[in-house]
Amino acid sequence: MYPGLVATAVKSSGTHERILRTTLDLIGREGIGAVTNRRVASAAGISLGSLTYHFGSQNELLRESLLLLIGEEIARLEGLRGDLRSRRPDLVAVANEIERFFEHSDDRVRRLAELELHLHAARDPELREASARVFEAYEAVAITGLEMLGVDEAPARARALVAVMHGIALRRFGTGAADARGMAEALLTIVGDRRPRSR
Repeated sequence: MYPGLVATAVKSSGTHERILRTTLDLIGREGIGAVTNRRVASAAGISLGSLTYHFGSQNELLRESLLLLIGEEIARLEGLRGDLRSRRPDLVAVANEIERFFEHSDDRVRRLAELELHLHAARDPELREASARVFEAYEAVAITGLEMLGVDEAPARARALVAVMHGIALRRFGTGAADARGMAEALLTIVGDRRPRSR
C-alpha cells in the first residue's frame, strides 16, 4: 500500500541501516543541528568515507532516515488496524485503543526525531516530498480504519485525525506529559461520536 515507505524500511541493512538509525537517534536526542557527517560517522562507528559512500548529501541522509522511521511506524499502525479489524470493536473502543497505543509508544527519541524532521522540511524544500508522503501514509491508514467503522466522509475526517494525533504528540513533548489523555475524546469529537467513554 505504501511501496516507497515499505521498501525503505526493508532494504536498509548493515552499515546503511546503522547510519540511518544513528542519525535518527542523534536527531531525537539533540536535534537536527547535531547531524554532521563527522558526528554521525563517529556515533555509528564507521569512517567518514563510508558515510559519504552511502549518502551523497545530508538531505539524502535526512530524507531516508525519515522514510525508514515512518515505514516502520506505518507497519506498526497496520498491525493495530489488523488487530482492530479482527475484533470488530465499536467506535468508542477503537478510540480508547488508539489512545492506549500512543500512550504506550514509549520510544520518545523516535517520536521527537519525526517531529524534528517535519519541522526541518518546512525550511528545506528537498525534504518536503518525504514529509508529505509520511502524512499521506498516516491518512491512508486512518481512512481505511474509518471506512471499516462505517464513518461518513472518511478522507476529510482522516486528515483531521492525523492532525490531532500529531498535535497531541507535540503537546505531550512540549509539556512533559507522560500520557496521551484526551486523544480518544478528540478522535470521537472529530468523527461525531460524543458518547461517554471508559478506559
